[in-house]
Amino acid sequence: MKTPLQILDGFKARFGTTASAYRAPGRLNLIGEHTDYNEGFVLPAAIDFYCWAAAAPRGDGKLVIHSENFNETIEARLDSLSPLPEKHWANYPLGVAWALRRAGKPISGANVYIAGEVPLGAGLSSSAAVEVSVAFALLRQSGDAENRAELAKLCQKAENEFVGARVGIMDQFISCFGRASHALLLDCRSLKHEFVRLPPNLQLVICNTMVRHELASGEYNTRRAECEEGVRILRIVLPEVRALRDVTLSQLEDHRQNLSRKVFARCRHVITENARVNSAVEAFRKGDTTTLGPLLQDSHRSLRDDYEVSCRELDLMVEVAAAQPGLIGARMTGGGFGGCTINLVESAAVSDFRRNVAAAYSSETGLTPEIYVSPAAEGAKEITLEENRPVK
Repeated sequence: MKTPLQILDGFKARFGTTASAYRAPGRLNLIGEHTDYNEGFVLPAAIDFYCWAAAAPRGDGKLVIHSENFNETIEARLDSLSPLPEKHWANYPLGVAWALRRAGKPISGANVYIAGEVPLGAGLSSSAAVEVSVAFALLRQSGDAENRAELAKLCQKAENEFVGARVGIMDQFISCFGRASHALLLDCRSLKHEFVRLPPNLQLVICNTMVRHELASGEYNTRRAECEEGVRILRIVLPEVRALRDVTLSQLEDHRQNLSRKVFARCRHVITENARVNSAVEAFRKGDTTTLGPLLQDSHRSLRDDYEVSCRELDLMVEVAAAQPGLIGARMTGGGFGGCTINLVESAAVSDFRRNVAAAYSSETGLTPEIYVSPAAEGAKEITLEENRPVK
């Protein structure tokens, strides 16, 4: 884990001046996958892995950004921002600057030093952590008092329109709003949200399959298009429908003859997943952990069979976890095609769970998984060097 001193020392070595430090977390999603861009419900939590951004102003209208992870520096003029080649890391921070300027935010030139701790390609939203930390840095450098909901929407806009990934609002929102010891129930249409306390006797265990989700960006856009096709067709007979969150399962079944098999399955996943989110929230509120396991299991099955975004390694990781004492529930988390599973595990069983899952998964695949235990963490903040704690 990085410290503010390490980040500021890295900035000074690169740019020769002092700076301010900011960080934004990655996230895991407890349940509610691929529902956010369908205006549905999600239940993510911020995790204790961050992207750090150290920044200091410059007066020439340039943005100079150095990535510690990629050991590369790029320069761009704020008045002529345009995307670099596809999949270039710098499109995320450049896109944020572009979106802020498009929104009329008074950002000025800056030197920015980025260091990310969120594992890349693991489905833990390293991209949103970059976007939100850089947005915080640029706004604070210009003296703007950021509105977090607006900032999350602008970071989403950057990824949608500048980077070209049609993601929903969940990742950026939880990176802005995370709260320690809590998940966040988010209505992705209204952005109404409430915090859901997580049981103190359970821990969030993240199992990284070590399979990069390379297919996710293109398939993500395809899945979104399939959902939109379903809405267009259903709206002919159900004109009140605006998004799949407005469709009941019985309505979908009544009109399945109008939909292709594939589009029907995609719609069924979204509709049933929204229901699972609300059931999971109720279970957390009641302390009913016995209900959570089947909900997570059904979510994974739906993502595997109806939405078709799982893969052999994710399925295996869930199967291995299911055989371990102390497991409450497991499912894939993130966009799919690799990345991580989320496991709710009784605290006393975590050590054995990690050891047994790693051994069984490695035996079957030849891959050595990374297994993280993370508390639900705080959202984006400026960090003081003196106290190493968030500025209030």
